[in-house]
Amino acid sequence: MLLSKGFEIEIYTGTPQGDIVGLSDKIVASLDGFVREPDSRNVEYTTAPSCSYEQLLCNLVRPRLRLREYLKRLGNYTLIPGSTLSLGGSDHFWRSDPDNPYHTYIEQTYGTKVVTASVHINIGISDPETLMRACRLVRVEAPLYLALSASSPFLDGHTTGYHSTRWGLFPQTPAHVPLFESHAHHIQWVEAQLAAGTMQNVRHLWVSVRPNGDRRPYDLNRLELRICDLVVDPIALLAICALLEARLLQLIEEPQLDPLETSFFPAATRAEDLLNLTSMNEAAAARHSLDAQLTHWQDGRTILARDWIAEIYQEVWAITKQRGFNCFLSPLPKILREGNEAQQWLTLHSYGFDARQIIVQASLALQEREQELEDKLCASLVA
Repeated sequence: MLLSKGFEIEIYTGTPQGDIVGLSDKIVASLDGFVREPDSRNVEYTTAPSCSYEQLLCNLVRPRLRLREYLKRLGNYTLIPGSTLSLGGSDHFWRSDPDNPYHTYIEQTYGTKVVTASVHINIGISDPETLMRACRLVRVEAPLYLALSASSPFLDGHTTGYHSTRWGLFPQTPAHVPLFESHAHHIQWVEAQLAAGTMQNVRHLWVSVRPNGDRRPYDLNRLELRICDLVVDPIALLAICALLEARLLQLIEEPQLDPLETSFFPAATRAEDLLNLTSMNEAAAARHSLDAQLTHWQDGRTILARDWIAEIYQEVWAITKQRGFNCFLSPLPKILREGNEAQQWLTLHSYGFDARQIIVQASLALQEREQELEDKLCASLVA
């Protein structure tokens, strides 16, 4: 039995020349299934939970095709890959809902650091203590998923020194989020944050991974991985999701994978030591992604992100084969070999292409990829 999975996709709209244009108020008013972000330049859609990777593929592609058709009716607009305001506009916030007080708080507190596009991966886990254990493991390994997904090396037309400028600049909130030792610990901590005002509401927990559910923090039913940059290629995104699901299935079979149980750090300070190590690993992955030198939470050794991912890939391959989704994990070595989107863009930049040329070409390639997947895979699934 596979776990249920779903995605929240934030994506920019703009012109074929790569300029990002705020259209979310019009999109949300006209198209079902799309919701606005505080800034109007990106829009979000959510895929329905499904255990089937084939179904998830179509759930990723079809809303974008509908969105593209609508954008054509508005004018000569398209979808823009990347997770930051790559070609300009970071000096100003374009409010999508000027009357929303929470959006006012976000604009005044964080500015355009939060005007990013990303993908959140949700995996269903109904038992709250298993969910907390899963959040602990994924928290310390979240830098690996950032390394695979990085797609924001540009801001305002220039390279920034980051592969994921989005995560390098993003205001993780509250400033200190513990490794939750239990569901009760999570409830107690969230209630304290709300009382202190460090969280404005239960959604105001912006960290790499969090437990989620219909009545947070009390009724929880899924893990939400929030660290990933926008991965526009659905095949690559499903490979990253397959790695995450396989790792969680492994944890369910081997509860001792819990970092609070098996890390090399002394038990007395383990939770804080793991958080410090993870913070350094996240910073390294934001800068260098797959080429980042990380510290392994289990044994303390220094390891390249791509090598650590390759090790986990080998560990979980048998699980994916046994459960019948190894074909969706199999594109992962190609990402490790050829680089993520940010690395591919930076290679082009080193050859003399400027940021605009790279974004324009990536936008065209995205449109072709979506149409190819719809024609070849989704049509046959319906048939």
